[in-house]
Amino acid sequence: MKVIGVGDVERNAGGQLRVEVGDTVTPLARDRARELNVTFVAAPAAGGRPDYIGTPAAAFEEAVPTAPNDPPAGSLYRRGAPVVSASTDPQSVGPGPRPGGRVAVVGAGHVGVTTAMRLAECDLFGEIVMIDPVAGLAEGLALDLTHSSSLQRFGTALAGSSDPAEAAGADYAVVTAGRPRQPGMSRSDLLRVNAEIISAVSADIRAHSPDATVLVVTNPLDEMTALAQRETGFPPERVVGMAGVLDAARFCALVALAAGGRAEDVSALALGSHGAEMVIPLSQARVAGQPITSVLDGATLAQITERARNSGAEVVGLLQKGSAYYAPAASVAKMVLAMAQGSDEVLGACVQADGSYGISGTYLGLPVRLGAGGVAEVVNLDLTGPELAELRVAAERIEERFSTLAGG
Repeated sequence: MKVIGVGDVERNAGGQLRVEVGDTVTPLARDRARELNVTFVAAPAAGGRPDYIGTPAAAFEEAVPTAPNDPPAGSLYRRGAPVVSASTDPQSVGPGPRPGGRVAVVGAGHVGVTTAMRLAECDLFGEIVMIDPVAGLAEGLALDLTHSSSLQRFGTALAGSSDPAEAAGADYAVVTAGRPRQPGMSRSDLLRVNAEIISAVSADIRAHSPDATVLVVTNPLDEMTALAQRETGFPPERVVGMAGVLDAARFCALVALAAGGRAEDVSALALGSHGAEMVIPLSQARVAGQPITSVLDGATLAQITERARNSGAEVVGLLQKGSAYYAPAASVAKMVLAMAQGSDEVLGACVQADGSYGISGTYLGLPVRLGAGGVAEVVNLDLTGPELAELRVAAERIEERFSTLAGG
């Protein structure tokens, strides 16, 4: 199988182009074939009988059911998408898992483009499409990332557009669009500012990628995730918020600094809200397999927890302009990969509570396992009484804020 693109058509202007059984001809190539009067010539089918021979480009659509398969990626249906040739066909990459699936990244700011970069470099997906309303921004960034493909050794196609329809058919939609926090601005200050953006983005996803799993990154995270679920109308398990992975990563990094070890040797979960009601259940945290309370004293852990809770604001204050993006993007990539590949790892994610921990209906950070359809399982951990109480308070506070947003 190979993908026949515009370049193949242009090299055969005014002539014929052979199409083998199982080949894919992109719609862009079909359009160009009409313009250049190229005739598609099919190879004989099994038994030597031609399925179709000398099919003019103008009539090619009618021949498709008995000839090439449908394109493997939705991007091949849209103008402006990169032309895939045999050399860049995801099916022709080297050893390892074959790429597949389509990821839409909505918002081409720092978090969005860094997320696209990390996912592309994983070489797992067929295509990543960035969408941003600023004309040329997503396209330029996609081209820049594409230029790094030989250096980073990935075959993932990258595209960008200001038209949400160009991301149609996405398997995963990562939503980073929204106003970033400014110094002195709380997450609550962002609530109504970003609600309008999330509502519009959710409508686009609902219209163009009705089967997508949505991963929300926009702040205030818990409320925006709940809003995205309401506005898309998708099943709750297919609308997930990112923050627990990020907050836990920050906590682990800070513990490693304090303990003099490596962050990868620290394991912890961040639950509750992405903000003031963040809960780090220390009963579940470990350093090199040992209970964290046997490595660091209570006062130090309390200080680290508070610093992790406010790490986003700390970064914003230091930058003065803009907000964190390296760690958030890495957190998004970890979650998308967990969904795409399936994983037994327990991660903190903002999900709709299913009755576990005595909480129902509210979106908040809970321990989960992720799968292709989003949340595969909410994991019940043996939390202490105080930890469980903190989690329930977080749920109450989040619900209050979302009720205000929803006019309830």
